[in-house]
Amino acid sequence: MPAALPAPGNPFGTAHCLHFFCKTMYMKWRLLYLLVPACLAACTNNTSQQADNKKNTDQPAPPPATARVVPRNTGIDSSNSYSNLFLDSTALEQFIARQKPGDATAAALRNFYNGRNFQYAWFAADGFTEQALAFRALYDYTKDSTTNRKLLDNELDELMTKDSLPIEEPDASIVKTELLLSWRFINYLGNTYKNSDKFDAALQQLVPSRRKPVLQMAEDLLAGKDDITLFDNAGYARLKEQLRQWLPLAKSGNRAALPAGSKKYKKGSRASFIKKLKKRLQWGGMAASADTSAVFDDATEQAVKAFQSSLGLTPNGIVTPALVRELNRSAASRLQQLVVNMERMRWQPHENEGRHILVNIPEFILHAWEGKTKAFDMPIVVGKEGHGTVLFAGSLDQIVFSPYWNVPESIVRREILPEMQKNRHYLSENEMEITGERNGLPVVRQLPGDKNELGKIKFLFPNSFNIYFHDTPHKWLFSRDKRAYSHGCIRLEDARKMAAWLLSNMPGWSPERIDSAMNAGKEKTVKPENPVPVLINYYTAWVDENNLLQFRQDIYRHDEKLAAKLFE
Repeated sequence: MPAALPAPGNPFGTAHCLHFFCKTMYMKWRLLYLLVPACLAACTNNTSQQADNKKNTDQPAPPPATARVVPRNTGIDSSNSYSNLFLDSTALEQFIARQKPGDATAAALRNFYNGRNFQYAWFAADGFTEQALAFRALYDYTKDSTTNRKLLDNELDELMTKDSLPIEEPDASIVKTELLLSWRFINYLGNTYKNSDKFDAALQQLVPSRRKPVLQMAEDLLAGKDDITLFDNAGYARLKEQLRQWLPLAKSGNRAALPAGSKKYKKGSRASFIKKLKKRLQWGGMAASADTSAVFDDATEQAVKAFQSSLGLTPNGIVTPALVRELNRSAASRLQQLVVNMERMRWQPHENEGRHILVNIPEFILHAWEGKTKAFDMPIVVGKEGHGTVLFAGSLDQIVFSPYWNVPESIVRREILPEMQKNRHYLSENEMEITGERNGLPVVRQLPGDKNELGKIKFLFPNSFNIYFHDTPHKWLFSRDKRAYSHGCIRLEDARKMAAWLLSNMPGWSPERIDSAMNAGKEKTVKPENPVPVLINYYTAWVDENNLLQFRQDIYRHDEKLAAKLFE
């Protein structure tokens, strides 16, 4: 604060006091000018929280007042904890003393970490937990994330876009981010739950703290223990019903595996294998008949097709060695898959009431919705390797016709330069050009046209992960059941159809004009009338709109990593 002016009767006199005051103020402002950059980068203060309070469309609310004090759960230790990192309890008290979040919030912070025995909620030794990634995306999806960037958001973006984030020892900046994110989480719950009992339950249950055997966790969920979601979630409820059916099967554990081999079987085949196949299909509920003959008949073909459809495979009715491996998955492994995806669905937000786009990466399908009515489904191609996020939210607000492809540095280094060394005409043959130099590498872009890797349209929803939708010249990829081939963005089977849907409310955008813009050879950006929310999920088990249970492969190993933290 400014230095106080001298009291009346000060022996130094008015003129001297004013001179002293101005000089003091100058020195303080000079010091402030020098310190601001460092403070923004390193000081632990409540700037990001104040930014949250002022810049969100819904103001963070303090948690409901509660007299409940959660004792420290010393039954949690490094042998059974969800995260393998633990806070020093004094770090929390120092944070509260500095930030002064208010009595109710301070009490909630203490309860949150006492219930976890001061285990980290948002970080583990290998980086962010799934819950941190989900909460960040959920926060963006349910807030106005298009206006102001907040300091905490910027810090999260920087950390989340790193290729890896190993945490080997206490890190003051990570501790600060952990506690700020917990503060934001408490504010978020304060807005969501006005009832103190529900708030307390959500605070202790939404972020896992302790590993359990998968059978025990399934039993607890069915008994209503640790069974809270952020929103009324129909997908979660439907998976819970499937859990009720799979738990007894997992407990029995007496199903014999089908013999492995290299043969294929289809309608008309005769073999002893068919008897075992029919028993397996009956056990899984795909076949209703009790027939155990050695003939691959019509009913068996229909049962095989139903099983293939539940895996997202082309339902051709042919039993291959790969299909046998899926048939041999144990009930316990499927039960685990259900529980993992239920854990993920706790964070699933309400679907938007207007137009919105839902993508499920392991399904390789984009779903376009008009409120509660589905507009269309579209096959997609996803990245060979996925970013760490399992829930991503954005807002599609730009359509770019005849786009340039600005080749990422990593692709220039790994792919373009070696090809240029082998073939000096590589760039011209692939309609590419060099526009400059950055970090010792040429800056390469591909011209609009038939060879452009982005095809003839791209769809942008600004984000820190450089994720977007785009067309592709490689249409043959969509004939595959498993479509993980791209460098990371999402390729659409019919980009023209997507553009027509997005522009259908805008006069003048006829199919002919869309075709003209796609083939103009000159980049043109168009904004839809209203941005369209985009939600990208990672579910390997769910119940579809026809009430059929679906399973998919864990293409990015997210299930595997989450299961290692959840289950003993």
